[in-house]
Amino acid sequence: MKLQFNNLVLRPHEKETALLKICEKRLHAPVKYFKILKKSLDARDKSNIRFVYSVECADEEVFVPEPVFPKITKPMPRVVVVGTGPAGLFCALRLLDYGVKPVVIERGKPVEEREKDVARMCGEGVLDPESNVQFGEGGAGTFSDGKLNTQTNSPLNKEVIRLFLHYGAPAEIGFLGKPHIGSDKLKEVVVRMREHIVAMGGEVRFQSKLTDLEFRDGKLCAVKINNVREEADEVVLAIGHSARDTFEMLLGKGLKMEQKEFAVGVRIEHLQSSVGRAQYGAGYAALPPADYKLVSHAGERAAFTFCMCPGGVVVPSASEEGGVVVNGMSNFARDGRNANSALVVQVKREDFASEHPLAGVAYQRKIERAAYRATGSYRAPVQLAGDFLSDRESYYFGEIKPTYAAGTEFVPMQAILPPPIVAGLKAALPDMGTRLMGFADYESVLTGVESRTSSPVRILRGDDMQSVEGVYPCGEGCGYSGGITSSAVDGLRVAEALAKKYM
Repeated sequence: MKLQFNNLVLRPHEKETALLKICEKRLHAPVKYFKILKKSLDARDKSNIRFVYSVECADEEVFVPEPVFPKITKPMPRVVVVGTGPAGLFCALRLLDYGVKPVVIERGKPVEEREKDVARMCGEGVLDPESNVQFGEGGAGTFSDGKLNTQTNSPLNKEVIRLFLHYGAPAEIGFLGKPHIGSDKLKEVVVRMREHIVAMGGEVRFQSKLTDLEFRDGKLCAVKINNVREEADEVVLAIGHSARDTFEMLLGKGLKMEQKEFAVGVRIEHLQSSVGRAQYGAGYAALPPADYKLVSHAGERAAFTFCMCPGGVVVPSASEEGGVVVNGMSNFARDGRNANSALVVQVKREDFASEHPLAGVAYQRKIERAAYRATGSYRAPVQLAGDFLSDRESYYFGEIKPTYAAGTEFVPMQAILPPPIVAGLKAALPDMGTRLMGFADYESVLTGVESRTSSPVRILRGDDMQSVEGVYPCGEGCGYSGGITSSAVDGLRVAEALAKKYM
């Protein structure tokens, strides 16, 4: 007999093995099958913090079958998947389930080599435009917190978790209310995914950039990879939100695109201990590293925190020479001294200089280059929050030291960010500080610029997921997702739509 029990409560000092005893008591029999379905931390009452569980158990072994997929019966198409972020990888994995052996191309390097290039950028300020935090195996999410929580309600969300677990992600992602893999674990997972694609007869090629598409009678017939022509029946564009040169090429080939609004701002850093104390009270040290998510409507434009990284670092994330871009990253343990989060303000179409589909790219680039000019290098401009709010220059760091490894330089954010963004941040900081103690403290560190929150463009597609016959825009870069889970889901959906053509 299999049963589900909800709202089981454990105190922070209690071990999860106590759940087994609870289940055995309710089953009136020894537990032979046990699974945690959900685990969340209830910290609304700081004097009564507790973990709340939903579990599934049975007094007999339970077999959970793997999903079965129909195989393509028509002549096998030659499919090229462009990009190895979550959209591209999950699309390729699902195509294999249908019997398709895709060619997966990635403009960057394998994650093992990519790590060395990122380390060189951090230590020496030397950028490789094709191998960095944006480009390379695993996509931009590889150097992040690896968050898997999503605001979408797709039934495929569970399938994404199942596949991550299958390729070695930590078991906790299967039941945590806010699951995360961590950058260190995510790198290992994407390598296993690559190895499986190759073992099943697919190809994975690195330092292989999509440079052209060729059409015959309105249908894709070939692609150019590093300017070398190869025949192709279908191409999946899982290109990521920073593939600006690829956007330009696709626009030149006649793919329909539209501007998409996004957000820009800074990274804000606090001591992780301060965030823990604010969220959980004096007993924070016995609990998992605390996070937060804040939204403010105090200004004329909405502002919000994004991609919060407990115990993490701010990383250099430029992909073009002459621009400074920052992002946040944390490992699975989240055991760093600082917490950081994007603090960003809405960018509207009215901010763009034209109606051109890529005007948002130009807007991002202008800010990134202003940040580079301000320091004369890939050192990031920084300012204390108190000085920013008071229109004063910063001259010292307090207890909070910036974690941006490529170096920093004190620069007023007003000299870099557009006035509407500055006004939005000034309204949001004290407002958010009323809801999270210490958020707007004087010595909180602002690091600029956070400009790649999401894609500034959407490549239009129809109900069949195609923009042109044989071309499938996919994932965050093409404007159809935001974050690892929703991008992976879009990859699965595109694979299903593509396979359906050949059934």
